[in-house]
Amino acid sequence: MGARRDAHALLRLTTRKREKVMQIVSHRITPCLWFDSEAEDAARLYSSIFPNSRIGRISRYGKEGFEIHGRPEGSVMTVEFELDGLRLTGLNGGPIFKFTEAVSFQINCETQDEIDHYWVKLGDRGQEGPCGWLKDRFGLSWQVVPSLLPQMLTSGDAAAAGRVTRAFLQMKKFDIAALTRAYEGEAVAAS
Repeated sequence: MGARRDAHALLRLTTRKREKVMQIVSHRITPCLWFDSEAEDAARLYSSIFPNSRIGRISRYGKEGFEIHGRPEGSVMTVEFELDGLRLTGLNGGPIFKFTEAVSFQINCETQDEIDHYWVKLGDRGQEGPCGWLKDRFGLSWQVVPSLLPQMLTSGDAAAAGRVTRAFLQMKKFDIAALTRAYEGEAVAAS
């Protein structure tokens, strides 16, 4: 009886290990974000903003390679984290590279409340930009976008798409109600 129970326990354990390996393999590409020394702070901020998020493993610099990396022993080297299921790595690599708008993360939002949430949380001590773009306090660019925007722009109604485009080009933070009014042909005041 004991051997049978052990075999079942081993089978469950093996299945769980295989599932974990499959999860890792299914994410072959992991964005790596280069920070000066704020990777852990950024990961903690981002994981506090997005649902289904967590901090994973944290590696630290050792004595080895100090002449190359110049980082104090014990300081954070990398942070693995997930944002709403998306795996990322933060690297403290020094001030050599900076973020630019050439790479950004899009957040597709179903409601105005979601847009407002991400806009306020990510924009805190950051910089607002046009058309739903903002930079957070670490300089990383985000696009906070209503999920319905691509449908409005590709519906086949060129006049409606033009009105929506004209409306969002005047916005910083997207306003779903104003975009809907523009799509439906109502006048939209500049925001």
